[in-house]
Amino acid sequence: MKITRVEAIPFAIPYRKPLKFASGEVHVAEHVLVRVHADNGVVGVAEAPPRPFTYGETQAGIVAVIDSLFAPQVIGLSLLDRETVHTRLARTVGNPTAKSAIDMAIWDALGRSLDVSVTELLGGYTDRMRVSHMLGFDEPSAMVAEAERMRETHGITTFKVKVGRRPASLDTAVVRALREHFGDAVDLYVDGNRGWTAAESARAMREMADLGLLFAEELCPADDVLGRRWLVRQLDVPFIADESAVTPADVTREILGGSATAISIKTARTGFTRSQRTHHLAEGLGLEVVMGNQIDGQLGSLCTVAFGSAYELTSRRPGELSNFLDMSDDLLTEPLRVVDGELTVRPGAGLGAEIDPGKLRHYRQDH
Repeated sequence: MKITRVEAIPFAIPYRKPLKFASGEVHVAEHVLVRVHADNGVVGVAEAPPRPFTYGETQAGIVAVIDSLFAPQVIGLSLLDRETVHTRLARTVGNPTAKSAIDMAIWDALGRSLDVSVTELLGGYTDRMRVSHMLGFDEPSAMVAEAERMRETHGITTFKVKVGRRPASLDTAVVRALREHFGDAVDLYVDGNRGWTAAESARAMREMADLGLLFAEELCPADDVLGRRWLVRQLDVPFIADESAVTPADVTREILGGSATAISIKTARTGFTRSQRTHHLAEGLGLEVVMGNQIDGQLGSLCTVAFGSAYELTSRRPGELSNFLDMSDDLLTEPLRVVDGELTVRPGAGLGAEIDPGKLRHYRQDH
């Protein structure tokens, strides 16, 4: 089960509509398919979604760092040498999604080799998660209509509402419109992507105090250390650290420093190996955990549900697993389906994902 080859294949698939939020907007899924080949003939797959406005990675950069640095460091290692892989990749700073895609493709290849699902390898708690859908910036009526469509078509009843615009009333009006339309039939939480100041965040949360929010996420920058602590102390809902708490060390700093009270785990940026570390730390600290979404495609969403389903803590809350529904197409031979508000783990070995070669030929960017 030795690694013989690592491929990084850039591809691009348009979104039906752009997802807009405080730190940027996405019109096309310019992602990278990572394939890890082993000497037993098995090929593991994963997806790297670059988010330059958050982590500084680009599609071209991911391909370059995998081809020139990471692939040579892991070729020749066993699929079981995941800690060695982690240590070698960690010598290079940054590049979280490139590292994570290699890690997850190795786990997929290992599961295929052992004829065991990744979820079972990780913990095997359940085989499904409830789904939360992200609503990007738009007019209140349009965001309500999208939420209604997601509920009627897919049974989704939890929505993460993007906020962080100025004036803040643009966003508080949306959240109020959603609550007035759905009543108590849906759960809502807000994510600011660091768009507001601490003072703006506090005012906005007071305006929404009667709307029964589950969480508030990254409303203001973590770099405003004192302002964020001041904000978190006055909130009566858990405050999720997302892009400010990528590593276990980040989580420790944010939580013990009083800058957050909950965390988001995103397999796209921490893979399975480092996500395990973050999960175990959160469990030890008694934190709420949400499985987050890096605007993943179907393969990335499959990775998220595979990890989230493996543990009781991560499957307790709905995971952000549905933004692939906004893409015009995908690479999988069998598309994912959200049914009755749930996404299930694929049956079979590894991740259970098969790439459609015709679609890959059509969407890849290196030919």
